[in-house]
Amino acid sequence: MKTDPFVIERTFSAAPAKVWEAITDTKKMKQWYFNLEAFKPEVGFKFQFLAGSDTKKYLHICKVTEVEEGKKLTYSWCYDNYPGQSWVKFELFEAGTDTRVKLTHSGLESFPSKDDPNFAKESFAAGWTEIIGKNLKNFVEQ
Repeated sequence: MKTDPFVIERTFSAAPAKVWEAITDTKKMKQWYFNLEAFKPEVGFKFQFLAGSDTKKYLHICKVTEVEEGKKLTYSWCYDNYPGQSWVKFELFEAGTDTRVKLTHSGLESFPSKDDPNFAKESFAAGWTEIIGKNLKNFVEQ
């Protein structure tokens, strides 16, 4: 059963170039996103990171699948030792002097949410709302 993807859109008081840098520069990403060892906005670039709740961490395994410099970044998102495959897409749009960010996380239904509530769509919604709506906003608007 295919479900609708999770989508969050926010407008930030920051230039698109600053937001693009925040979502593609490893040093900047570590300040608001996850602690990535390395990241490059290049199709085929593989990266991974450990994240989760205080009681359970998951190894996230990702691969960049689409890059449109300054406008779009997509990567696959799956977990070590768990079934499922999803995709995270960041899209940036100029909004005067501001930037509108649209994040779409599709394929969530492929994860074993019945076995682990951390894979439920609501869990992803809460996480992305915090990451995009608060962390990224605070980082790019400082």
